[in-house]
Amino acid sequence: MTTSTAKLQEIYNQQGFLSALPVLNEAELSEARHAFSELEKEFGVEYTTYSLHNVHLQYPWVRDLTKHPEILQAVKAILGPDIILLDSRFICKYPTLKPDIQENEEGETKHDGSVGEDRLPYVAWHQDMRYWGIAGGPVLSVWLGLDDSLEENGALRVIPGSHHIGMLPHRQAIRPGNMLSVNQEIPEELVQADNAVLCPLLAGQMSIHDGLLVHASDANTSQRRRCGFVIRYVPTCAYPIQDPDRPRKFHATVLASGTDKFNHFSSKATSALHSHLPRNI
Repeated sequence: MTTSTAKLQEIYNQQGFLSALPVLNEAELSEARHAFSELEKEFGVEYTTYSLHNVHLQYPWVRDLTKHPEILQAVKAILGPDIILLDSRFICKYPTLKPDIQENEEGETKHDGSVGEDRLPYVAWHQDMRYWGIAGGPVLSVWLGLDDSLEENGALRVIPGSHHIGMLPHRQAIRPGNMLSVNQEIPEELVQADNAVLCPLLAGQMSIHDGLLVHASDANTSQRRRCGFVIRYVPTCAYPIQDPDRPRKFHATVLASGTDKFNHFSSKATSALHSHLPRNI
């Protein structure tokens, strides 16, 4: 990564995100894709769509991704040297539209909308901080692409600078197919969708965004999978807050970089995990 730390900080602070940052080389990408294909075989694509949650606790290759030097370099540029891995999840949008067997006069194959395109999996406009129950510091989300993430297969869309407006109201999503686990969305009248920017990635690249950034992703209308690894980081000064309406537990936290003098996420489980990781990365 050649961009200076100061420049990364400046762009991120203004826009709330950075995109198309290189992470995995060809060999690393090949290894990660092969390892993920083994999980697909073991669990099936219905499960691997959204349910591979915090498997960095089980698989060393996943844990290694969370502390990849290129990822931590960018994260430390934003959050500082002392960082906790809060949570991780693989998210896959598999091809769901079948190509029409009929060709038009130009010989082009078209998608058949009869399969229910309006119900394809998508992610509604939202802010991550609505779900995390964290105070005392920001949440930074990484999307690491195992596949190319392009417009046609549902790449990330963001509203630049929207992290400056604070927390927006969320409601239950009206449109079916929302992949968010609690099915929430920001009402469309509060989203400046005309300002949205697409964040395409090549496999092996990542984007990062602030927990208050308004973002979403459309359905995969292509014949190509769109798989990414989402990792959430917080500075060690951040701490969980209690919400009786939505109890939260953070059993998968790991010290990713530096030292933790606050111990806001400490437990017997995380202490055991920390003992198997380098103290300084």
